Amino acid sequence: MDMLAQPRAPHRVAALRALCRDGKAELLKRFLESRASATAATRLLKALARHVDDVLARAWAESGLATTAPQAVLVAVGGYGRGELFPHSDVDVLVLLPNDDGYGDGRGDDSDAPRREALERFVTLCWDIGLEIGSSVRTVADCMTEAQRDVTVQTAMLESRPVIGNRRLFNQLTRALASVMDSAAFLRAKTLELQQRHVKYEGTPYSLEPNCKESPGGLRDLQVVIWVARAAGLGRTWSELAAKGLITPFEASQLVKHEGTLKLIRARLHAVAGRREDRLVFDLQTAVADSFGLKPSQGQRSSEALMHRYYWAAKAVTQLNQILMLNIEERLAGHEHAPSRPVTARFAERAGMLDVLRDDLYTENPHAILETFLVFAQTPGLQGLSARTLRALYNARNVMDAGFRRDPINRELFMDILRQPQGITHALRLMNATSVLGRYLWVFRRIVGRMQHDLFHVYTVDQHILMVVRNMRRFFIPEHAHEYPFCSQIAAQFDKPWVLIVAALFHDIAKGRGGDHSELGRSEARRFCRDHGIEAEDAQLIEFLVDQHLTMSRMAQKEDLSDADVIRAFARRVGTPRRLQALYLLTVADIRGTSPRVWNAWKGKLLEDLYRLTLRSLGGAQPHFDTEIETRKLEAQQNLALHSALPGTEEPLWQTLDVSYFARHDAAEIAWHARSLWRHVTTDTPVVTARASSVGDGLQVLVYSPDLPDLFARICGYFEAASFSIQDARIHTTRAGYALDTFQVIGTNGLTPDAPAGYRDLISLVETQLGAALAATGPLPEPRSGRVSRRVKSFPVTPRVTLSPDERAQRWLLTVSASDRTGLLYAIARVLARNGVNLQLAKITTLGERVEDTFLVDGPELQKPKAQLRIESELLDALTSPA
Repeated sequence: MDMLAQPRAPHRVAALRALCRDGKAELLKRFLESRASATAATRLLKALARHVDDVLARAWAESGLATTAPQAVLVAVGGYGRGELFPHSDVDVLVLLPNDDGYGDGRGDDSDAPRREALERFVTLCWDIGLEIGSSVRTVADCMTEAQRDVTVQTAMLESRPVIGNRRLFNQLTRALASVMDSAAFLRAKTLELQQRHVKYEGTPYSLEPNCKESPGGLRDLQVVIWVARAAGLGRTWSELAAKGLITPFEASQLVKHEGTLKLIRARLHAVAGRREDRLVFDLQTAVADSFGLKPSQGQRSSEALMHRYYWAAKAVTQLNQILMLNIEERLAGHEHAPSRPVTARFAERAGMLDVLRDDLYTENPHAILETFLVFAQTPGLQGLSARTLRALYNARNVMDAGFRRDPINRELFMDILRQPQGITHALRLMNATSVLGRYLWVFRRIVGRMQHDLFHVYTVDQHILMVVRNMRRFFIPEHAHEYPFCSQIAAQFDKPWVLIVAALFHDIAKGRGGDHSELGRSEARRFCRDHGIEAEDAQLIEFLVDQHLTMSRMAQKEDLSDADVIRAFARRVGTPRRLQALYLLTVADIRGTSPRVWNAWKGKLLEDLYRLTLRSLGGAQPHFDTEIETRKLEAQQNLALHSALPGTEEPLWQTLDVSYFARHDAAEIAWHARSLWRHVTTDTPVVTARASSVGDGLQVLVYSPDLPDLFARICGYFEAASFSIQDARIHTTRAGYALDTFQVIGTNGLTPDAPAGYRDLISLVETQLGAALAATGPLPEPRSGRVSRRVKSFPVTPRVTLSPDERAQRWLLTVSASDRTGLLYAIARVLARNGVNLQLAKITTLGERVEDTFLVDGPELQKPKAQLRIESELLDALTSPA
């Protein structure tokens, strides 16, 4: 029997496994103990690749392939083919066979059996010793067939190299690949892939948990450039691309520098995670920062310092990737010599791009820098900036100094950009992407790439600001009027949209400095207005908006809008209808720009209600709630008549309700309650009825029941168990001692159907189950151990409880804030029920994964200082996450 066909000796497998494991461990140990530098990272990646080369060569020999397949060659492909291997990256290999081999196509005979067995032993051995390889066995012809069909295969082979075996066969593969390579088609395919990948990662390098390989500005953006350059025969390295004139020597050095930073971060991330992990997730950011030796300083976390370093590298890579891809496209398509259309004396349009007419335009005439973006905004049809323009801007960064920022012409140009009727959002985004915005507005530069360590912002500060600018601009664009009709209606009446753009630019400009960012931002806005010659009235409005940009949201979500004093106080603070219009628009744009999850229709209704009530107050029509309530009652009666209700249907219920009920519900809700309860005004069993919400998704649920101390807790317990999130709760107690509570809820596990007809089964389920839950007796069940998200674990909110009396100390305002989790509201309700605290009103506010809830409560225990302290302590215990 052939000795090669016999099973491998266990001690040789163990020895090879130890070689593989210990060699890698030693390399990682040296890397983590060395100074965190790009050089150390590059040395590690190359050493890991060489180490795997050695292990694979030994496995190749151990498996008998050198004897059974002497014409074959083991080829490293993909990332491993570059001769660099990250600690936990894939090891992709190709076993390449000659074309006349017949392997796998049915042409082989019994003489192939030893080789087949050897190949199987090789793959099995690799896995046995800890090498998780991705392997394929192909002939040269097979490779060419797949390469012509799949651009991914072309890409993998483009970066291939021989590890062990017949190098002549590998050279044959290289020549064959070159013969079928269509560089223009390859560029087009890779450009589309890049665009699709960028869309997947929201088109920004500034995600708070970026993928340092795949996100815009990540390593993949650099690899794409090298791939298309190699496919076009333009070079394999940055220095070769510089020699071909595609980049300048300075740009080549910048590429080397930023590529080194990204490689270092990714290598440390793999080493710290102990697995393949390319996302800089919150859980790992601090540990990776610690491995760099970064320390907290001046109120900045070590993880923030790490991410700031990452964002600056990613931003530069994004800029350089764009320059290079455009340059290669122009070189291949011949756009370098394409005819141009003059736009101004300094700029032309070439192939849809804004092109400078001279390479030294910006160094010779710095005013042209801002003029670039003004022309871009003013010229319809431009798709972007040409590679020549991008390069000229990149190389003119040092021109944008303090003198540049103080120049009166530049200040006028910047204001001209903000005053344009269109193109402002794209112009400002281009300015940020090319670093011009931060170099002109130095205060903006301080927040570029700055993380926001809270539970509702999902963008860095600069990206959030530009998102708010975008939202604001959309209010003034007719094509977007369907998105927020009320905002568009208000915007149409506003005379100076640019004032709102300036306020949006500055509303969060002072984030990360410590102190009140609204107050600090107001000072920055005042300085900007003074420097740019903005008239006093407009400047005062901008300062007011920056200073008060959080006020309207807080009032709408935390205060009782049925209280006339609340409306009057807010009207006094706002002062004029113009200020109210501007603050409303900024508030909506700001909330929409924090995260797609934060805004919902219920928040929109609360803000709109506050706006309308305040506008009426500012117009001299002080809230006369007696008149308002009579109007609502009349509208409710008309609504009842439309639903064929008999005259007087509402009277039995209305006679038991006080003025606060009518103040807190609109006419449609009042009519719905009357229709639902006219036969149940006196009842011993709970009545539960639900309907599809008239405001956004979800359900409105009405509960009418003899009042009990733990009623609210039982309702919350049911909604928690049924995976509903309570958005709003309006709690009332009738003169007859019945609770009349209305809840706005949405399903957290997809329980709420999209189609209105689909609500019927859900409504029936809620009415039946909640009714049964309220009829149950016995002690309240313990809250479930709520799951805490990764983000909450990384950025926990310190639980806070405040309890303050009203003027007569009869009712108390309870405010709680904490990290959100399943069952949190039920835990709060249990504490209130246990202490005999009655709930009058609940304002439920969820900001991403942070809750800020306000309750109006009363009860005899609140009059006792010791009992009050005990209640506050129990609430803090309930708010504290089990995690």
